[in-house]
Amino acid sequence: MKSLLRAQPLAWPSLAWLSVALAGVVAPAFAMLLLVCGPAPTSLTLVGGPILAVGLMGAAMIGSAAAGRLWIGIFLALLSGAVLIMLARALDVPPLIHPFSTGLAVIIASISFAARGTLFARSASDKGWLIAVSVVAGEAAILATALALPDALPDWLLVLLPAQWASVAIQTALTGTGTGAASSVLLALAGTAAATLLVAWLWPRRWPYLLMFAAWLGFSALVWHRPGPPMPHVVVAIAGVPAIPR
Repeated sequence: MKSLLRAQPLAWPSLAWLSVALAGVVAPAFAMLLLVCGPAPTSLTLVGGPILAVGLMGAAMIGSAAAGRLWIGIFLALLSGAVLIMLARALDVPPLIHPFSTGLAVIIASISFAARGTLFARSASDKGWLIAVSVVAGEAAILATALALPDALPDWLLVLLPAQWASVAIQTALTGTGTGAASSVLLALAGTAAATLLVAWLWPRRWPYLLMFAAWLGFSALVWHRPGPPMPHVVVAIAGVPAIPR
């Protein structure tokens, strides 16, 4: 890929790398501890997909945007995933039922999130990581809402979110149904990663954005017509909040 060396130093570098640590490890780890040690403990196996997806997204997207390097974002995401999985094992989560499927989902999600961070670095230079933080915070908030209030958000909104795709892929592997059931979301993550990297490669030409958005909408339609297994709704009981009827 073309060099993404910056023309100017990274804006607020200490805060940028602190954001990587917070979004990639600290916040997901805190969520794990809260679920396991809270007043209504629940199995992390049932909610591990969204938690791990948020950690991968934070580490990969913000890390690659801060560093301006795709491979750094991927490395940080894989490191975050390994740390979170080890923490889950320390909290007595059973061993992975499908380690290959889980690893494949984690790798593809990491590449997809890192690709978006790389584009932010390319298009916004020293402040690309701020865009990444905003995107991570927004998608994480939607995932949390979907878990706590499973009927509060329309299905079409969740179908548009790569974070939700990653959640479904990882959760499917964690709960034992394997890669086949999540083929559509894995394909969507891989396809949008390729389209995003094309835009970053051809920057500052803007016309490739049309290809990227077309690919995003096309893969969203694929996920709509071939959704993965439904996500668990156990957090509703934990939060003590009744589901909102459609």
